[in-house]
Amino acid sequence: MTQNGVAVHASGNGASVAAEVVGRVLGTQAASPLSFWVGLEPGRVLQLDDVVVTRREVPGHGPVLVAGVVTGVEARHEGASFDSDVFLIADGALPAAVVECAEVRVTRVEPEVFVPPLPGAPVHRAETGDRDQALYFDVMDRRIPMGLGRDHQPLYVNFDFLDGTRGAHVSISGVSGVATKTSFATFLLYSIFNSGVLEAEAANTKALIFSVKGEDLLFLDHANTRLDDPARDAYGRLGLPARPFGSVHVFAPPRPGDPNGVPHVSARTQGVSSYYWTLQEFCAQELLRFVFADADDERAQYSLLIGQVAARLQSWARPAGDGGAITIELPDGGSTPVCRTFADLVDVIGDQLADEDTRATWTGAPTPLGTVNAFLRRLRSAVRPLAPIIRGDLPPGLRRAISTSDAQVSIVDLHNLPERAQRFVVGVVLRGEFARKESSGTARPLLFVVLDELNKYAPREGDSPIKEILLDVAERGRSLGVILIGAQQTASEVERRIVANCAVRVAGRLDPAEATRSEYGWLPPAVRERATIAKPGTMFVAQPEIPVPLAVTFPFPAWATRPSEAAAPARATAVADPFAGLPGADDDIPPF
Repeated sequence: MTQNGVAVHASGNGASVAAEVVGRVLGTQAASPLSFWVGLEPGRVLQLDDVVVTRREVPGHGPVLVAGVVTGVEARHEGASFDSDVFLIADGALPAAVVECAEVRVTRVEPEVFVPPLPGAPVHRAETGDRDQALYFDVMDRRIPMGLGRDHQPLYVNFDFLDGTRGAHVSISGVSGVATKTSFATFLLYSIFNSGVLEAEAANTKALIFSVKGEDLLFLDHANTRLDDPARDAYGRLGLPARPFGSVHVFAPPRPGDPNGVPHVSARTQGVSSYYWTLQEFCAQELLRFVFADADDERAQYSLLIGQVAARLQSWARPAGDGGAITIELPDGGSTPVCRTFADLVDVIGDQLADEDTRATWTGAPTPLGTVNAFLRRLRSAVRPLAPIIRGDLPPGLRRAISTSDAQVSIVDLHNLPERAQRFVVGVVLRGEFARKESSGTARPLLFVVLDELNKYAPREGDSPIKEILLDVAERGRSLGVILIGAQQTASEVERRIVANCAVRVAGRLDPAEATRSEYGWLPPAVRERATIAKPGTMFVAQPEIPVPLAVTFPFPAWATRPSEAAAPARATAVADPFAGLPGADDDIPPF
């Protein structure tokens, strides 16, 4: 019933709940079980994304709740016939009424008696209980906050569609620099780790982030000095603490020319390790195929030659000392000079393939000289980008392996590497982590992999070793506990099977031309238009249970997103330090 513009209905526990009546179901527009229009009461306002509820008494079923989300709002003069009438109405010379109406897309009918709401039925703004029911939050046993809605109330994503229980993987699309794709990905990780949904598994659940945006992601464990009170209030509404990530370790390539392999980072000095692969590992693990990680390489005639040479290196390479250098023992009983750099190894391979007497032993079958030369040209062009991370000239015993066991969040810094070296690192690390999860035989604990520029590593056209691994992650990762959070500017350029296997899809600010592509069919037309003007921090999130994407605003990061925002990390107090409080070399972060 309605009392003084307020709808009063019974809640689940029998108590009366008051909700604001905003209008009535229109009779001039056809209402269906899937959508209807609402005429607004004078002085009432509905905006896009508001959640509304109406009810209908159905014989034999009792009251049926019809809930939905506002997807369109219109205002017009009722009684005007010509465009010029607006001036007469404004002057009072022509009588007319201003009418506002809203289109509602139905999200839930409870119980499932699919009848249209009746014209004239009161429509009210959904309060807490009705809102949770309308958006299926009441049936999400494990839910994590993903941001705030237009009503400044929390919006959730069902964790069952993230951890592999009923689905997995996240696809985030949007214009670079405006859509805040990486910021949303890190916030989603933070929410997973801090919402309590992981329970006892929280300590062992890991995240692996590949960073290509300078040193912006290297300070996730530092508090953000720009965090203000409204942002802290937003975290409070979401039930999350406003603090940085608690456990972070950074891996960076060695600094060029440094004989000790010091990490090539500028602003961070603690919790950073170098990563590289020794020549011995390169040969033993058959990593040569990741040197040719472009899609064009797989279409080239020398693709078979890559496998042949990699197999020979695995069989014939022998360690030379304990620093990762190698020598190659040839089938005729001879051996090559010691290889201490990647350039040395490439020279040896080039000499062996150029010699007609030894070429056949490396290729395994008669191979045209043109194919061999094409292979060598491509291999030699990889020396400069890969030399810093494939080597045997650094002192033994240095920590150099990328591992997710050191911290809850492991960040692999790629920004100082050329694109070809970035592909190599991503491919080798993903292969290693996926193989480790396969060998463990269990999906728990989970591993979340955050990879930006997904269209570069898994393009729609062509094949590559990295694309094969990402397809494997998308199709089998759910059962192995490997969850991909992929971000890209253009989902239309990413392998279809990867996007299709993502249970949760997110769009930030979209390019108008990109928004028209079929890959965004999950966005209703009105939402597509809105996505072209969305502000940073606003995302449109679709998940399987909710029939419409939700407009989400996530709070300003509580962790530093660039070196200039980083506050000094909190120091451990478990062990008394007589020098605590004194300035040291590692206390101050360089101001850049």
